[in-house]
Amino acid sequence: MLDVLLTASVSFIITFLAIPVVLQVAEQKKLYDIPDERKVHTRLVASLGGVGIFGGFILASLLSVQGYMNPEFQYFFAAAVVIFFLGLKDDLMILSASKKFVGQIIAASILIHLGGIRLDSMYGLFGFEQLPEGFGLALSYLTIILIINSFNLIDGVDGLAASLGILTMLVFGTYFFAVEYQAYALLAFAMAGSLVAFLIFNHHPAKIFMGDSGSLMIGLINSILVIKFINVTHTPFISVPLGSSVAIGFAILIVPLLDTLRVFAIRILNGNSPFTPDRNHVHHLLLDRGLSHAAVTFTCVGINVGFIMLAWFGRSLGTTNLLLLMLSLAFSGLGILYYYKRPRRTMVIAKTESGATQLKTSTKIVTLAKEVQAAEKKN
Repeated sequence: MLDVLLTASVSFIITFLAIPVVLQVAEQKKLYDIPDERKVHTRLVASLGGVGIFGGFILASLLSVQGYMNPEFQYFFAAAVVIFFLGLKDDLMILSASKKFVGQIIAASILIHLGGIRLDSMYGLFGFEQLPEGFGLALSYLTIILIINSFNLIDGVDGLAASLGILTMLVFGTYFFAVEYQAYALLAFAMAGSLVAFLIFNHHPAKIFMGDSGSLMIGLINSILVIKFINVTHTPFISVPLGSSVAIGFAILIVPLLDTLRVFAIRILNGNSPFTPDRNHVHHLLLDRGLSHAAVTFTCVGINVGFIMLAWFGRSLGTTNLLLLMLSLAFSGLGILYYYKRPRRTMVIAKTESGATQLKTSTKIVTLAKEVQAAEKKN
């Protein structure tokens, strides 16, 4: 227990001290995330929080995890470095979706072929057990890349991705600690400590965003932990065996994972690339219904906790039945969310009888700056 507390504390302290430095450098170099019509923030905000998250996480993990007893972790850290620099380059220079995908494939191949993180069985889901090697590899790649992208795509509201990351890390870390998989518990709590420190600077209104270097990293670590979690629960003589582990693993990641699957499906059905940006994410839907950033974060985290509790108490139902129950509830909730539409404020430019240019919304009228009015008169 002391190792866990020390690891979380070290990662927290390093990240907490690193973020102000990152903010200072971003301000000096003008490294900001520029608002556009799709994003919900309206001011320039630094998007290099992932540097602080990665620094705290990787240093705390290297100090606490005993590499000679856990040789697979050298490959986990190698994949983490690949993902971090992939995300950092995207934060600084903007990578194309194809280049990001290739980088994620490289990281996934390191985990699967060198780190041994793979799914070889469906553990009873839809009646399937052991998988052919080729199908198992394909499923492993799909799972890892999907989870990596899920936290990248859910990172659209202040504090949301970090809060969900803290939740998943605490759940996985607690289980691995209970079954005495110390290294994996330390990995989870190291990331949790970094995210708690980052959240201090990321709650609304955010001083800094985590960027792709942070969100992709959270997804990578979650992909390692969930696959290991599913496999460990079926290990003979494990101290805390769990039935329906596939459904429980899905429940732990349900908000980012299901949102990503839903958005990808919508984009493909519309004839677009699954990586095309849009405003169909669940946090956009909640914002459009009038919720604040904090309310959206609390709602999504609360829903995720509810599904984890449902999976835990309903694990005797079996993997398939439990998964279908969760999907039914989730899509019913989404259906209600789509049905209840709050009228969005519209914005138009108009002129009064006196000729003054005004900005009208559904709630108030604001006279534009004199410079804009002067420009109107010249035209």
